[in-house]
Amino acid sequence: MDLEQKLNLITRNTEEILTAEELTELLKNKAEPVVYLGYAPTGRPHIGYMIPAMKIKDFVNAGLKVKILLADIHAHLDNMKSPLELLAKRVEFYKLEFSALYKSLGVDISKIEFVKGSDYQLSKEYSLDMYRLASQSTAERARHAAAEVVKFGDTPKLGGFLYPLLQTLDEEYLGADIQYGGVDQRKIFGFARESHPKIGQSKRVEIMTPMLPGITGGKMSASDVNSKIDLLDEPAVIESKINKAYCPEGDLTDNGITVFMEYVLMVLKEDKGEKFLVERPEKFGGNVEYKNYAELEKDFVDKKLHPADLKKALIGELAKILAPVREAMADKGNLIKEAYPEK
Repeated sequence: MDLEQKLNLITRNTEEILTAEELTELLKNKAEPVVYLGYAPTGRPHIGYMIPAMKIKDFVNAGLKVKILLADIHAHLDNMKSPLELLAKRVEFYKLEFSALYKSLGVDISKIEFVKGSDYQLSKEYSLDMYRLASQSTAERARHAAAEVVKFGDTPKLGGFLYPLLQTLDEEYLGADIQYGGVDQRKIFGFARESHPKIGQSKRVEIMTPMLPGITGGKMSASDVNSKIDLLDEPAVIESKINKAYCPEGDLTDNGITVFMEYVLMVLKEDKGEKFLVERPEKFGGNVEYKNYAELEKDFVDKKLHPADLKKALIGELAKILAPVREAMADKGNLIKEAYPEK
């Protein structure tokens, strides 16, 4: 794969890169750059995690070394969303479920390294660097950086202010050349790029992709059951949730269904050389196939593709993708209960 092919794969379906020029230079000068994606194991993963999973696939296929950070300490710092006694089980759950999801999407998981944050974030060297960075950072700047990610509340905990400092240092201690995340991470990424030089470290390339809106419109939230489809939801639950999903005819605004089609399903179809089949009665135009998202979007906006028909076709495809994930976790009932005990 030549430089242009790598760049096309790494940058496709991204929203912003800091900076594209630096990424190009990195690929010219380093044979196997390291990219990392961090997850704080708080709520159970949902289909919003499938957009980053698709980029992980792109990174692996482009020859990058991929590290997935299971950031257990971050999960506790974020307003204690994950109590300390649950962290180990949630890290185990995330690793197993992500491995199954990546496999289902066709990712070679032998090319992925999972790293638990506390395995290196409690070291003497890391702690000293955190104090060095803390001495260079104002509380106001740290809060601004974490505002889109951390739940501060009316009386913010100190841990939330430390969150962007740790994420900055993770780039250094994971040996990363690139950090990848959703656009909600932009302020933290900017903070990292301005902070590294203050303590004698190199700034990294930052890559961002769009977020999947909630299926009820607005933001998808792990804490709002109605806004998301859990990766372990049964087919009947998937069908019920998609049928109720916000998908106004001809309108792409805050439309989680069309965003999922654009960044996940149609990418999978195109990469396999397959078409997306929408079955419908002859009186409604008969069956129709789409070879790319642009075709599908045009018909949807022109109101030639009705939301009900699109949803029906999506239900079967999504259930098929998630079936191996449910199968892989079928005998992990005790782990799930330990990681997410009923309140």
